[in-house]
Amino acid sequence: MPVGIFRVCLVVITAIVNHPLLFPKENGTVPENTEEIIQKMKEREESLRLEQLRLEQEIADQEATQKALEKAAEVVEESKEEKVRWDMWTALSMVIFLLIELWRQDFQEGNWQDTGGEEDDMAVLGKAFKGVTFPDKAVLAGFYEKRILGTTGDMARMREMVEGFADDLLEALRSVCNRDADMEVEDCMGVGSMYENWRVRKPFVCDLIVPFAPPEPYCFRSQTWCSADSFPPDEQGYGTIKVCRADEDVTGCICDKTKLGEDMLCLLHSQANATRPSSEMEDLLCFKNTQYLDADQVMKWFQIAVTKAWNRISHKYEFDLSFSLLDSPGALKIKFRSGKSIAFNLTPVVQYENSDVYFISHFPRRGLAADLPSSTHWFLTFAVYERRFIQLVSKTLPANACHVSCLQILSFLHGKQCSLTGPSGLTNYHLKTVMLHLLQARPSQDWAPEKLEARLQDMLKFLEKCLHEKKLYHFFIGNGKVPAELGFPIIFQGAEPLNLFRPFVLHRDVYRKTVDTFHEMLRNMSALINEYTVHIPLAHTNGIHKESL
Repeated sequence: MPVGIFRVCLVVITAIVNHPLLFPKENGTVPENTEEIIQKMKEREESLRLEQLRLEQEIADQEATQKALEKAAEVVEESKEEKVRWDMWTALSMVIFLLIELWRQDFQEGNWQDTGGEEDDMAVLGKAFKGVTFPDKAVLAGFYEKRILGTTGDMARMREMVEGFADDLLEALRSVCNRDADMEVEDCMGVGSMYENWRVRKPFVCDLIVPFAPPEPYCFRSQTWCSADSFPPDEQGYGTIKVCRADEDVTGCICDKTKLGEDMLCLLHSQANATRPSSEMEDLLCFKNTQYLDADQVMKWFQIAVTKAWNRISHKYEFDLSFSLLDSPGALKIKFRSGKSIAFNLTPVVQYENSDVYFISHFPRRGLAADLPSSTHWFLTFAVYERRFIQLVSKTLPANACHVSCLQILSFLHGKQCSLTGPSGLTNYHLKTVMLHLLQARPSQDWAPEKLEARLQDMLKFLEKCLHEKKLYHFFIGNGKVPAELGFPIIFQGAEPLNLFRPFVLHRDVYRKTVDTFHEMLRNMSALINEYTVHIPLAHTNGIHKESL
């Protein structure tokens, strides 16, 4: 039985293994399918090759585009660098051109030969003093005692005489003026070198300022260059004065700007206070068709008023009074029957607010004093504060301090040199400004009388430095160190410093003449001083120690 079952299973297995569907024969469909597969593989291979070529082409195109972009960026960068280099060369060329143009102007003016000399002389004071014999203390003391000290008494007598006459003249002026229509004149004040005791050159001239105010109900409203932006740089130091009614608002009422109806009335201004006609403002010495005070009109009125006042009191005096200078309308001269004469300046001024700063109508012509921009522009004078500052500082200095002596000697030397070689751009006011700066900068003990020589040299050094830089700043304007005791207006302390040597920048010929005169004065200093110095024994001279430069 088992053997039979085994045989049956063997037959079944044999039948399954030999079934044609499971294992096809070699001569069946296999060869046909193989060729078809090979053909498809070739087609696939060809398509892959084409795709590879396409991808390689795209990659090549992308690389070419990237290289083109990189090259374009390099070109742009190079063009930027080239532009920067070109701008630099353009700027450098402009600078060279300007330097050549400046040199050409000097050449045309004939100054090119002196350029090197100027640099040598102006760079350091020591070079300017080479070959110059500076007088020692003994010579300076002898010169001061003989030539300058004796003039103090003459100045005191002249001041007393002029002040007395001026008070009498102004009192007569008030009596001839119409109190309801004319300006109100106040008492005069003495300012300048005669009242600061350092005037040395004759003829002595007293400077008096006379404040005045408008009649009621008018008042003055002033505006300075440092309180508004409407003043250009060449008008620094000036201001304007507006004539207004005392009850008028500073900004002006709307009734002056808007045409009210016939049935409407301004509650602030009546019809009597309506817009003032031009003739009324001119009667108030204003510039035509404006409310601004006219300096020329003021001087004409003042001259006429002084003439009327003198006619009223002339019978009391045994001398004549006349106006002496055309370019200084306030210059008066007293002529005695003996032929002698006394000159003084009587100049009307307007007070700035409640201070001792004044708007002055005219300055006596001097040096580089620039013409006023217009007759409605008034220059500010700080002469009262300058005198007060000198008096205040003098209280802290040693007895017989040499500050005034230095200024007197320097003023004398400069005046003598100008009489020999002609006027220069330097004025006595510039010299006084130098002294004021040094008074503030140096300790009090440095102004002892025995240090006269050293302090005089300091003033010369400071002056030469200012000439070299073309900068000498006004002592008060922009000076935050002004003593509080003076009560000086803060608005001027906070202002931009005012350069008194600014005209030298605009007038190169005058600057050259000023520098030449200064150096000539240094070379002639000993000769000028010895001319007015008494003989001093040699032993006495050698016994005094001389301070070095």
